[in-house]
Amino acid sequence: MKKRIFALLFSLVLLLPSLAGCHGAREQSSFVIPDEFDTSRDYEITFWAKNDTNMAQVQIYEKAIADFQALYPNVTVNLRLYTDYGKIYNDVITNISTQTTPNVCITYPDHIATYMTGENVVVPLDDLMRDKKYGLAGSEVLFDAPAVDEIVPSFLAEGLIGGVQYALPYMRSTEACYINKTYVEKLGYTVPDVLTWDYIWEVAAAAAEKDADGTYLVNGQEVMIPFIYKSTDNMMIQMLRQQGAGYSTDEGEVLIFNDTTEQILLDVADSVSKGAFSTFKISSYPANFLNAGQCIFAVDSTAGATWMGSDAPLMDISAEAVVDFETVVRMIPQYDPEHPVMISQGPSVCIFNKEDPQEILASWLFTQYLLTNDIQIAYSQTEGYVPVTTKAQETDIYKDYLSRAGEEHEKGLYYKTKIEAAELLLDNIDNTFVTPVFNGSASLRSAAGHLIEDVAKSVRRKKTIDESYFEALYADTTSLYRLDQHSTSDTDQTDLGPLPTTAVALLSSLGGAWVLIILYVCVQRIKMKKLNRIS
Repeated sequence: MKKRIFALLFSLVLLLPSLAGCHGAREQSSFVIPDEFDTSRDYEITFWAKNDTNMAQVQIYEKAIADFQALYPNVTVNLRLYTDYGKIYNDVITNISTQTTPNVCITYPDHIATYMTGENVVVPLDDLMRDKKYGLAGSEVLFDAPAVDEIVPSFLAEGLIGGVQYALPYMRSTEACYINKTYVEKLGYTVPDVLTWDYIWEVAAAAAEKDADGTYLVNGQEVMIPFIYKSTDNMMIQMLRQQGAGYSTDEGEVLIFNDTTEQILLDVADSVSKGAFSTFKISSYPANFLNAGQCIFAVDSTAGATWMGSDAPLMDISAEAVVDFETVVRMIPQYDPEHPVMISQGPSVCIFNKEDPQEILASWLFTQYLLTNDIQIAYSQTEGYVPVTTKAQETDIYKDYLSRAGEEHEKGLYYKTKIEAAELLLDNIDNTFVTPVFNGSASLRSAAGHLIEDVAKSVRRKKTIDESYFEALYADTTSLYRLDQHSTSDTDQTDLGPLPTTAVALLSSLGGAWVLIILYVCVQRIKMKKLNRIS
């Protein structure tokens, strides 16, 4: 009996490390890379991607798949297109539970961090990247893939989560301010090389002036929103970063509710009250207002440059509504123009785990193919993206493309604003940053934008913006985005929810074992006392 009890106790103690490992975020385990890619078998992989309602991007994906399948005829790639990254994210989350995730997916590191809460969902790429045969530029790869050191280091680092590479960059962009220079000069201002926030607020306020009939002086129309920001998430994040204020730690501690945030929101409130500022969620796409002469400063991604300007190749408004003006491109407004700071963003590619290592290897080969020069250059030319490899950036083809800004082309290939937007990022790669990635970082990003959106809506509804308002706003935002569940500070540990059933069972067994041991010891002591009395 005694030996059995201690054997049971010992077994339970050995199981405790595995119990701890299944609670909370899970580490994604690697897989053994096959010695050879088995070309005698057929593989069918799925590729989920996003396009910006731009058919040129769809055609590039389709050509990439056809060319890849010509090299690997035993691999069939099925393309599924989305128009929104959020929809990709939601579908992946839904499919994790049914083990029907795609093989390869265009996504963002913030989203991958959430995918990783599942067990072995995402494939770590470190070993694959450096495999001599099938790694980046490996000896057995059938195409001219870039080597690891030919990917822009800062772009590659965006796919690191917890020090492990879970994504490769596909394209990179930043944000730009697209400006109606004609109206700025009509207001008596000049466009500086580097915009400041004070300049933006001042010119926007001037552009909001009306005549006695309610017509805006600058454009002679009844509609004018001088300053529109597409992504208020990025707006808040960059404004905080430019001032060295808190947003979050790498470990996920939430720092966004600070004095700098409050001052930013007060500036936003002041501009909204003057009719000088709005957002995409409140008003609509900045490009639509810009091109109609109803906006002066439109901040959007460089990846949206082909929609910006009175001669933009892509438009969502009728030709009759377009107003002729000169468009210039600048970096987003800065607090310190001598030390500019802007966000680095853009789609990345991850691979989802499957039971068959050969299927994963097929997925990896296709992922590499997306980084080849032809695809990188062709896709970057569709918008204001830049290739993620120096291998592509340094080609004569890409350099020639950049040098031809403003040339006529039936499909707008050399559209001046688009190329200027790309060059803006190329010239400022060292001034870019990325936000920390952790489980919950996507929620924090959304919360950052929500603060600006809520203040803008509140001002329009004539609410008073004061300390009590901010207290309520911060509390509501924390609750809405569950920010208190993502903090890792000593005073506010992450709530990981109830223990799994297996953990409860193991702990109950462990407790029961101790009860049996105590009972056994008590019984033995009673027996010894009886024997001592008899003797």
